[in-house]
Amino acid sequence: MVMPFIDTASTVDASRAFPLGISAPRTGSPATDDPRGAFANVAAYAPGVTTLEIAYQAPGGSWQLQTLPNVTDGVHHGIVEGIPAGSRYGFRASPHHEALPLSMPTMDFDLDGAQPLLLDPYGRGVDERDDFITSVRMAAGFDWGADRGPRVPWRNTIIYEAHVRGQTMLHPDIPEHLRGTYAGMAHPAMIEHLVALGITSVQLLPVHFHVDEPHLQNLGLTNYWGYNTAAFFAPHPGYATRAAQAAGAQAVQDEFKGMVKLLHAAGLEVILDVVYNHSAEGGPDGPTLSFRGLGEMQYYRNDGHGNYVDTTGCGNSLNFAEPRVVQLVLDSLRYWVTEFHIDGFRFDLAVTLCRNAANEFDPRHPFLVAVAADPVLSGTKLIAEPWDVGYGGWQTGRFPAGWVDWNDHFRDAVRSFWLADRAAIDAGGHGGSVARLADALSGSAGLFEPSGRSRLASVNFITSHDGFTLADLMSYDRKHNEANGEQNRDGHGDNRSYNHGFEGPTEDEDVLARRAQTGRNLMTSLMTSLGVPMITAGDEIGRTQQGNNNAYCQDNPISWIDWTSTPQSHAMLRVTKRVIRLRKEFLAGQPHDYPARENQAYFHWFDASGAPMSGDSWEDHRHRVVQLLLGSDDGEVIGLVVVNGGAEDVKVTLPLLNNEDGTGHRLFELRMTTSELNDRRQGVRVSSGERDVVQANTINIYRT
Repeated sequence: MVMPFIDTASTVDASRAFPLGISAPRTGSPATDDPRGAFANVAAYAPGVTTLEIAYQAPGGSWQLQTLPNVTDGVHHGIVEGIPAGSRYGFRASPHHEALPLSMPTMDFDLDGAQPLLLDPYGRGVDERDDFITSVRMAAGFDWGADRGPRVPWRNTIIYEAHVRGQTMLHPDIPEHLRGTYAGMAHPAMIEHLVALGITSVQLLPVHFHVDEPHLQNLGLTNYWGYNTAAFFAPHPGYATRAAQAAGAQAVQDEFKGMVKLLHAAGLEVILDVVYNHSAEGGPDGPTLSFRGLGEMQYYRNDGHGNYVDTTGCGNSLNFAEPRVVQLVLDSLRYWVTEFHIDGFRFDLAVTLCRNAANEFDPRHPFLVAVAADPVLSGTKLIAEPWDVGYGGWQTGRFPAGWVDWNDHFRDAVRSFWLADRAAIDAGGHGGSVARLADALSGSAGLFEPSGRSRLASVNFITSHDGFTLADLMSYDRKHNEANGEQNRDGHGDNRSYNHGFEGPTEDEDVLARRAQTGRNLMTSLMTSLGVPMITAGDEIGRTQQGNNNAYCQDNPISWIDWTSTPQSHAMLRVTKRVIRLRKEFLAGQPHDYPARENQAYFHWFDASGAPMSGDSWEDHRHRVVQLLLGSDDGEVIGLVVVNGGAEDVKVTLPLLNNEDGTGHRLFELRMTTSELNDRRQGVRVSSGERDVVQANTINIYRT
């Protein structure tokens, strides 16, 4: 395909090197008098090229080509005429060593075989037409009305990790043309489900514009998860309705903003999963989309000899020892907060963002310091995936105040206790002690204390997008990733899962009952833990991925949520709602700073006899029963969580607790049990110091 370009004048002008990207010319410039807004200040950090050109096409116009005549500290900039909102544009390194002459004949530009133009790192929108991608100049303005974020305190936060497309593709109550879109995510049927479930914050898998890796294209697959970002300021057009995509980048952006506005109106926060650790250009043999053509030795971490240093496993790592890279990410984050009203961010492979010039993790990295000092970003939710694949990559618990970390200790401890240990016990062996589970339920305080943070720094999760779903943890002993085209070599091998006697789907009622029991234990453990719980979308109704634990490339029913109601899905949803409600009731009875103030919150541990746990009891694998009494000196409610991870029913003596006036013993009311006797036993009252039956492999929850 051949595209004609018409050159416009190239002269030294009154442009600025800041702000980067496309912006209005400075006040007082003749260009600001243009009523059409067709003039623009264009600035791009491109230290790797001598001369940078911008090619652009106004709506309905022909392509124009202009050299950016000024260079300031690696930033190429100039005033460009005829580029109003809606214009497509991109950059390219000039084949000329000097600025183009004032006029030159029409020239042909061959687009065959490769991405012809470089995306603007600050491009606010993208356009995919004519088999190539361009940036788009966007207009400001959206009717936000009285919109404001719910600003849910961390201690009340319940995160729901969801994929925009997979969340609604199969939902029968959402119109077909809205399924899999931003608009579908905010449809009343979806909002009703989320609100009724009781979650507070929707965390969306990446919505920045991304592209598919070449090896997936060769397999006929796509990067469904979206962890392959190509534009850090632009929403992904593929998640907008077809009508919005046809209307252009502005309509895509407006649909996204409309989603945020509606979710906020329902009291739900919107958190974005963001991928700033690498870009879609991959390794040196990957596509040249933007950074590689503008200055790869500055944008990407390298060893000083021109070789990429990859701590992400994706071919490249953005260089956070370079100030311009830090600036790029900070500017992107602020843009999403100010222009899209985003409430927080989950940072994929966050350790890469905090590696200093020596490629070592630094909890005082300039990026972290800048975020903490930023008046816009410091007030948002900041969630770290606290690891990457480089040396010293595991840093759970080491991020600074203001951040919370995904807690893989919690995930592994809960899975081990209820799944791997259960498998060992059922096979005639024994499981582990209750010590690791107890530490997880109490918020892994020792893990986060050295960083000066409380138990609220722990994001507790059992599943996430990466790995088995909750239902698959209970249904498969091994991964089944054959559909990914990698001979089942991809994905984690250590899942700590247990199929309960049969691999995969079954109609065996005994197996189904035992799986359901484990599912209730897992969800209850998550919601009774101290910290910030995170549910993976669909776990509340038993979503399966058919044993695929790495479904990043499955944009099909393997990954989409099946909303078909079954007795099993209805029962799981009922349990999830109930335990979320109990969590909220308990927290409502505690002071606002619970459990962050350790000197007022209490966490007492007892064995099955009601005596304080001894050192031997903590370490003995035969002791699979533990009681957690928790509350606050200033609280109105005392909670008691009793765990029986053994194979036999146990008569447990509840901890002795005097009533408030000291005239007798307090009564504990059974609010929930994960046993099949739940509905029949709920509401039973037991005096402290008395015994109650806790069935094998169950959890009882009481309150005074």
